[in-house]
This record gives sequence, C-alpha cells and structure tokens, in this order.
Amino acid sequence: MPPVEAWKLVVLQRFAKFDGRASRSEYWWFFLANIIIATVLFLLGGVASLFFVLYVIYALAMLIPSIAVGIRRLHDTNKTGWLMLVGLIPFVGGIILIVFFAIAGDAGPNQYGEVPEGV
Repeated sequence: MPPVEAWKLVVLQRFAKFDGRASRSEYWWFFLANIIIATVLFLLGGVASLFFVLYVIYALAMLIPSIAVGIRRLHDTNKTGWLMLVGLIPFVGGIILIVFFAIAGDAGPNQYGEVPEGV
C-alpha cells in the first residue's frame, strides 16, 4: 500500500488513539494534508465568510487527531507523549517538537509497542 493511503487509513481509524506508535511518514503526510486543507479554507475565507466558518470547524475537528498522531510519533522515538507540552514554550518549543518528530523512530519494539506497519 502506498504511503499516502496508509496514513489516511491509520489516522482516520485511530483519530483519538493516544497509545501505540506512528511512523514519520504517517505523521508528516497527515501534517501536510492538514496544512493544505487549512490554507485553502483560510484563503477562501477571505472571499466568503462561509469558508471561514468551515475553516474554524475543520481546525477544531482536527485538534484531537493532531494531538493523538503527535503523541504516537513521540512514542515511536521512545519519548513520552507529555513532551507535546514542550510546544507551549514560546519560540523554541515548536522547534524542539519538529526535531523530535523528524528523528527516526526505534528500529525495534519499544515500551510503547511494535514498529508501525509500513516502516
């Protein structure tokens, strides 16, 4: 199964599952899709207020799945999901999270589960 189809299925099936692991491709494909959709809705929101309402609804709907996939990504690198709170630190928190999300996951099983499928 190509990576794009894999992340769609995994993220949609496990949208509120905070345990387990998420591969780099699962996280980054999900992130890219959300950025594209949110940007399009936001830009269209300047044209019609309906699109801005859709943008707000979409942003709220993706809040829990985004946190869940971020925590699973941290689990893949054998880090606790509580490190997502590092993102609340102004300026450097987001950079630290990007580094954590970009590093390779553990090659074998770790305390959070088996290696994600498709890796």
